[in-house]
Amino acid sequence: MNNRRSFIVGIKSLKLSIKEQNFLKKYKPWGVILFTRNIKNIKQAANLTNSIRKIFNDRNYPILVDQEGGRVNRLKNIILFDNLSSEFFGKKYISNNREFHFLYKLFIDKTSFLLKSIGVNINTVPVLDLKVKGASNIIGDRSFSKDTKIVSKIGDYCINYFHQNSIGTVIKHIPGHGLAKVDSHFYTPKVKKDLEYLIKNDFIPFKKKKTFFAMTAHIIFDKIDAKNTATQSKKIIQIIRKKIGYKNILISDDLSMKSLKGNLKENTIKTFSAGCNLVLHCNGNPKEMEIVAKNSPLINKFIIKKTSQFYKILS
Repeated sequence: MNNRRSFIVGIKSLKLSIKEQNFLKKYKPWGVILFTRNIKNIKQAANLTNSIRKIFNDRNYPILVDQEGGRVNRLKNIILFDNLSSEFFGKKYISNNREFHFLYKLFIDKTSFLLKSIGVNINTVPVLDLKVKGASNIIGDRSFSKDTKIVSKIGDYCINYFHQNSIGTVIKHIPGHGLAKVDSHFYTPKVKKDLEYLIKNDFIPFKKKKTFFAMTAHIIFDKIDAKNTATQSKKIIQIIRKKIGYKNILISDDLSMKSLKGNLKENTIKTFSAGCNLVLHCNGNPKEMEIVAKNSPLINKFIIKKTSQFYKILS
């Protein structure tokens, strides 16, 4: 594990190209993330993940996916989860708590079974962003609720249920994306609320979460750091570490998103400099992948220690 680099990368299609095989062998990313473009059926996806792990000779090698349910469903070529959004489960938690527990556990058990069938061992859930009226729909029904206690509680269930099924989790988008009025895939959201408000609201669901991984928000919190998104802000990452109390691996959101200004090399270096442990690059563009790889350091002792702890839930 020691010779791996501190980045996670996406690939282009249903199987590894020769170029991608050579890239993985040369640059040794910490992990690989899959999308719908990589998953046609169970057999194909399992063959793909096996081919990735064969390169690293590691049966626990981290392979991630965004399988939230609802409209974020990377398994849609295999099964539809269209109605099973976080919002659906948040409403069920309020209207019929007993039924919520039965359905949510069943949902996560079935999702876990499918993920394990295709060789995925990390799901980038739960979304712990608050549902905010008037905000961008990029979060919307991906949020459990506007209520911090409900979001936090269901987040705990999500993490625990997936871990019981030997699937890692990634809380996102720390320290909170709910207030964003534009989609950070295309624009840079700016949040005007001050630190006092955020500590009492958006930051709350991220506290005391027993997960090995968290993903940052590409959002500017104007009253804290008017120049940098949370992903690239030393001030915000100190707040994540000290005020929120998150102690494990911090992963950037996708570096190819338009919310980050500057070129890819600058953004990679700046993200590490701010305090993220791993950077994420998703689009599978070979030239971009190489830029990220060349500017990502070897994983350090902290990442090795936390990754080893994560591996223990997989056995």
